[in-house]
Amino acid sequence: MPRVQPLSQGLGRAALVLLCATVPASFGAVTTAAPSGETVLTPAQMRAAATQLLKVSNPKQALALAEALISRDPEDRTALLIKSRAARDLGDYPTARKTAKQAWSLAETDSDRYAAALIMAQALSSGGQRTMAQFWLRRAVEHAPDEQLERRAVRDFRYLRASTPWLHRFSFSVSPESNINNGSSERSSFLNYELAEVLLGQPVEFELGGTQMALSGIEYAVGLRSRYRFHETETRAHDLAFSLDARSYTLSSEAKAQAPGAEGNDFAFATYQMGYGLRGINLDRRGEFRLAADLGQSWYGGEEYARFLRLSAGQSYKLDRGRRINARLSHEIQDGVATSDQDTWRADLSYSFKLPSGATLWTNLSLAGATSNYAPDEFEEVGLRTQLTLGKPILGATAQFGLWGRIRDYDVSPHSPDGRHDDRYQADVSLTFNKIDYYGFNPTVSISASKLDSNIGLYESHRFGVNFGIQSAF
Repeated sequence: MPRVQPLSQGLGRAALVLLCATVPASFGAVTTAAPSGETVLTPAQMRAAATQLLKVSNPKQALALAEALISRDPEDRTALLIKSRAARDLGDYPTARKTAKQAWSLAETDSDRYAAALIMAQALSSGGQRTMAQFWLRRAVEHAPDEQLERRAVRDFRYLRASTPWLHRFSFSVSPESNINNGSSERSSFLNYELAEVLLGQPVEFELGGTQMALSGIEYAVGLRSRYRFHETETRAHDLAFSLDARSYTLSSEAKAQAPGAEGNDFAFATYQMGYGLRGINLDRRGEFRLAADLGQSWYGGEEYARFLRLSAGQSYKLDRGRRINARLSHEIQDGVATSDQDTWRADLSYSFKLPSGATLWTNLSLAGATSNYAPDEFEEVGLRTQLTLGKPILGATAQFGLWGRIRDYDVSPHSPDGRHDDRYQADVSLTFNKIDYYGFNPTVSISASKLDSNIGLYESHRFGVNFGIQSAF
């Protein structure tokens, strides 16, 4: 795995540059004692001297000068920053954090907030609190007074994220949806042909209604991804991972009128998983392999739905001129609680390359199959997806366009003697607004439309959704 520069070095240069550049004008003379007699220094000279002492690794004397300045003026922001940095260099992390927080509370300009955030991040990182240090670096990015200092804070954030064993990612989105319950877009369907033929002698078409038909509403989704890297070498990384995804809904007035007894929480879905992952560099450093084993559980409508074990293996390889090929094989064993037991195999092969325009084109071919203790849940599937990411922004945003198609066949269905045959098509476009930045996060907007053609009306569906979310800028 690649080595990174320690945070203390990167933060030190950025903070010292800022301290030197923001020394305020003299407020009056300060007298200090020296062996050769009495020396009179102005506050500006003391700040400059203390900053120079930090540069030459003399934090003890820098701390003495900073405390003298603070005794004269408890709201001397630059002196507080110098004291925090000196305390950190001396290993007094509680004092370093407390003093940096004082400087932050007194900050009046972006330059003040930037410097205080950097110094606080340094104190936190040196004291082992690297997750909180990343939060303060995001604050530094938010208040950077110019692009150069912003790049420095981003660089230090990346150094810290790469060097810490913990990595956390959070996502949130709000999505108006035309079909939150995966209901049918048809008004009728032939249902349970075997029972109908026994009772009535012929297939019977039933009118659909309520929750059998599509319900519109708003989806609220949150996600958390955490990884702990417990062992790492130059070519191998061993991780423990945890993820949590949850979706809840509110129904539109039209959906409430269609299904008066339904509530949005009836369709809420949540899942968590934890597991182990191994990543490694191989094939003359042009390839990377991945192995993972995950255990998880899901809930639907507030009730336990299923438990699962997933095993996966993947291999990627870098070709010339920015081309990359990736293969992945996975096997999931599902222990159904409110659904059937199922074993699912899936294979993916993807290829990406850059176009002369600077855009990136990615394509993926997938094959899947499932066996189950309930025959109507067994299927075979072929899917193809392509995705184009433009090299130039549209309306200041990075644009991504996707097309997806899938054919899935079920040999057995209770609703048709011919089984079930589903063809699904989807188109989507996503925009990431890189120019809009808050604490290192960019807003995103995605629009998607899909159609599922089935030989059984119950499964025929259309869906349209708009997703508003956020994602990390670095």
